Amino acid sequence: MAVSRISSGVVAVVAVFFAVIVLPAVQAQSLAPAPAPTSDGTSIDQGIAYVLMLVALALTYLIHAADLFYSF
Repeated sequence: MAVSRISSGVVAVVAVFFAVIVLPAVQAQSLAPAPAPTSDGTSIDQGIAYVLMLVALALTYLIHAADLFYSF
């Protein structure tokens, strides 16, 4: 029974602590505005161009490797 009273007291103290100190502190914070976008689209275009060049390089390699394989 004594443990029940102690744990009830601890729960009550923690609940009061959160209600009085933590909750108002959380609500006092304001959200910062979203940052401006750092990309104007050119970096995305450049990334797509690099991927397409790598695909073209891989296809060229595969076509030439198959051409060498069939020439023997």
